[in-house]
Amino acid sequence: MKYVFGLLLLIHGLIHLMGFARAFRLATIEQFTREITKPVGLLWLVSGLLFLVVTALFLMKREAWPLVAIIAVVLSQILILFYWQDARFGTIANVIIAGVAISSFVAIAFANTYQRDVRASSSAAPVETRIIREEDLDHLPAPVQKYLRYVGVVGKTRVQDFRIVFEGDMRGRDQDWFPFTSEQFNFIPSPTRLFFMKARVKGLPAAGYHRYKNGNASMRVKVLSLFPVVHIDDPALYATETVTFFNDLCLFAPAGLIDRRITWEPIDPQTARATFTTRGTSISAELYFNDQGQLVNFYSEDRIAIDEMKTFPFSTPVKDYQKINGLNLPTYGEAVWHYPDGALVYGKFRLQSVDYNQSGGSDSPR
Repeated sequence: MKYVFGLLLLIHGLIHLMGFARAFRLATIEQFTREITKPVGLLWLVSGLLFLVVTALFLMKREAWPLVAIIAVVLSQILILFYWQDARFGTIANVIIAGVAISSFVAIAFANTYQRDVRASSSAAPVETRIIREEDLDHLPAPVQKYLRYVGVVGKTRVQDFRIVFEGDMRGRDQDWFPFTSEQFNFIPSPTRLFFMKARVKGLPAAGYHRYKNGNASMRVKVLSLFPVVHIDDPALYATETVTFFNDLCLFAPAGLIDRRITWEPIDPQTARATFTTRGTSISAELYFNDQGQLVNFYSEDRIAIDEMKTFPFSTPVKDYQKINGLNLPTYGEAVWHYPDGALVYGKFRLQSVDYNQSGGSDSPR
């Protein structure tokens, strides 16, 4: 569809050059039954060139393309109205282009909200240089110590922040799966999780932004980048997003488990219970490990299912550990709700990349 739309932009722009050619007698253009003065011909030229610029910007994925497209459409439609009898069918192309441009403009603005939050959090974060030593693990239960040694955190820099990219599939209760891609930034000292997702739901593009920052949590989801289908800014969401933040820490930034805001209770040689407290909110989770020392499941009863705004047990079984940035991390995980009538896998996550300690400056990490 990208190239079809690009072709539409290109052809539409070239057609506008016909008005310029007619005005300056460069060619016999029978489609125009009315004369076109040279000043107006220059406007047809400008309009055509604008569409050609839009074509290039669109194919190169430049953020400016929707704004330039809207300017081009406005000029084009004014010319079409003056030459309605000869050029009225150009309105169809203008309506299509304007619709896509407006939708894209709103989508970019939505994504930029996420990017601004990332830049602000990144700029405020200090640079971390301390190295994790063996004695930093002494206060942890034995299975957690074994996990951190297996992951390979000893001798590495303590984690200040991390960026994760996922591909996967999600679904709601009694709904079909839809594919998604996501990028998120987590900041540990002042717990922050900024999660931006792009998806296709029933063939329609959708975007979602989960914001967990400064003691607040919110969730927004838009279809076609225009129509809000979810907009939640509820105090009850904060504990839920705290569970999600802690889940990310356990699975993808395990060096953060030495944090003194986490209290531990050993259960057995392969299980430990953790309680994480931030801004007066405490959540708990049970962590399950295998004989290798791998974390294989995370279970909490402190998370709300947004569809019903009720608390249900939540777990994230993981597997397929691989070496990433010098650490052994799981590359596949599932998100599971344990409803009274049975477990529902509602998310499948395939890890694409993890980067650590990207912040501490004025520029956002990318």
